[in-house]
Amino acid sequence: MKQLFCAISLIFLVSCKNQEESLKNITSDREIVEANMTGETIYQFKVKDIQGKEFDFSTLKGKKIMIVNTASECGLTPQYEQLQALYDEFQKDNFVIVGFPANNFNQQEPGTNENIASFCSKNYGVKFPMMEKISVKGNDMHDLYKFLTQKDKNGLEDNSVRWNFQKYLINENGHLDKVVAPQTLPIDESIIDWIKA
Repeated sequence: MKQLFCAISLIFLVSCKNQEESLKNITSDREIVEANMTGETIYQFKVKDIQGKEFDFSTLKGKKIMIVNTASECGLTPQYEQLQALYDEFQKDNFVIVGFPANNFNQQEPGTNENIASFCSKNYGVKFPMMEKISVKGNDMHDLYKFLTQKDKNGLEDNSVRWNFQKYLINENGHLDKVVAPQTLPIDESIIDWIKA
């Protein structure tokens, strides 16, 4: 009887130990999944602005960010006006727009950084931060856009830049929240609701 009791106690202890190990593994697996879901953040990137000065995304911590690839000779170029209006209205609410000129679609951004800066200022009064011209797709895609388009980096989804004026919405923690189609206007209700949320 004593031996039976000892045997049952031993089985119980081993069983408890195994359950404890399983719980540890589950917790560990959950932490890994959660880490993967959050992805990297935008704050790791430093780029050059349109004047050639360093622009550090870590200075935007706590702000909602819209990143948009722009072009001066596109049918969507008039969106600059609405982008500036959106920036004017919500800048005080910790919202910022960061523009990246790119010549990836039908050569619609052929100018130099100086040409682009002059065009944006003269025609649309652009005051939100504009960066130097980069590539947003292909073999020479900028690292920032690799982050925006690859799920293993951004934690949200794989996507591709379909045209000029595609918008990426980054939350206050530096994570990608939403990808907005180029044709969706900057003042669309879904974007305004996201800024206000």
